[in-house]
Amino acid sequence: MVGESLPLPESHPQTTEPWPLFRRIGFRFCFVYFILFSLANGIINSIFLIPRVDVPDWATLWPIRLGIFWVARHIFRVETELVYTDSSGSGDKTFYWVLAFSVLVIATLVTAAWSMADRKRRNYPTLSKWFHLFLRLALASQMFVYGFAKIVPLQMYFPFLFKFLEPLRNFSPMGVLWTSIGLSPAYESFTGCAEVVGGLLLISSRTTTLGALICLADMIQVFTLNMTYDVCVKLFAFHLVLISLLVLAPNLPQLFGLFVWNQPAKFDAPKPLFRTQRANRIAKIGLAILWCWMIAANLVDVWDGWHAVGSARPKSALYGIWTIDQLAIDGQPQSLAVTNTDQWRRISFDLPNWVHIQRMDDTLTGYAATLDAEKKTLALTIASDRNWHANFTYARPATDELMLDGTVNGHKQHIELRLMDDAKFPVTSRGFHWIQDYPFNH
Repeated sequence: MVGESLPLPESHPQTTEPWPLFRRIGFRFCFVYFILFSLANGIINSIFLIPRVDVPDWATLWPIRLGIFWVARHIFRVETELVYTDSSGSGDKTFYWVLAFSVLVIATLVTAAWSMADRKRRNYPTLSKWFHLFLRLALASQMFVYGFAKIVPLQMYFPFLFKFLEPLRNFSPMGVLWTSIGLSPAYESFTGCAEVVGGLLLISSRTTTLGALICLADMIQVFTLNMTYDVCVKLFAFHLVLISLLVLAPNLPQLFGLFVWNQPAKFDAPKPLFRTQRANRIAKIGLAILWCWMIAANLVDVWDGWHAVGSARPKSALYGIWTIDQLAIDGQPQSLAVTNTDQWRRISFDLPNWVHIQRMDDTLTGYAATLDAEKKTLALTIASDRNWHANFTYARPATDELMLDGTVNGHKQHIELRLMDDAKFPVTSRGFHWIQDYPFNH
């Protein structure tokens, strides 16, 4: 951790060489830009993570939010209302691109003013130590947030049942990536371990370089996937690549000599934050508490996620994919021909309050469900049409048989369904094989 090496006696203060002009200006800019970016984008919230408390990004709060709106309207001529809440699930919202531009402009102006006011200063040894520590905390916090969520795995959780009914042509590139990784929990856990290991190595200043190298490799991979699969976290992932490089910056010359010129690399010993041993011991204890808190808070969030959408999630009493065998509306038997595109084809039950219905044209619609296992009743509603409603009573003559009787928008329906054996799907049942005489690439 910071301060592992003994501080020099006060009678022998540390001296540093003057920094070149470009380094002084670059440091000032990076200091302002990345601290503002971390504050505005919620990285600071991850450092001081509070489990089960949703703390909004500072940039979305008044009056900062109004400033972003003003820049969007008057600089970029954005006429539509900006989406800024986390409920959209996107990190590439117009709001955040305008925010990044605003932070860039502010950092440039502050750097210019700082450089003019402090033009006689030749270096920033103390401030650079604190900034480097902040970058380590910022980077590690994101490795823990995303890494632990992958280890479980939760970030790309195993697909809900209705996903197995969706034709590949209907998937977005991001949907293909999310579903394919979710179908391979071992791979997702491996990538999560790589991120967490990088974060853990950032805890000690003696292993920071190795940790930052691992984080850089992780984030380049993530950024590449985001760019090639249109994942909506491109802006944020790119900044994590930059932060990884900044953490490595003090040792980049040695790393270049090691990897390019095959020269022995000698890294400088970690520098303490304070000049006295007592102050450094206090700092080490405080940082140890903070690191432990970050890890524990993320584990709490992962535990909650595991029970919300992971394998421990609650499941419907009718869990499974059910195919309609017979259908009667108002007493009249209905043809189950594929040409009748509006006709129901399958019903998927997964979470207790969630049902998906697939029609003959393969389109899927999600419905809010209220299922009473004791009274054997099922009620469906849809947010897009408050007048639409369905109410059924159900019976299960056999484990793989289901009968629904009720009304859908005032029309009586009798539906007989049969349970699909999803355990026999090749995508879930194929498993792993060391020996394959022929590729099983369906």
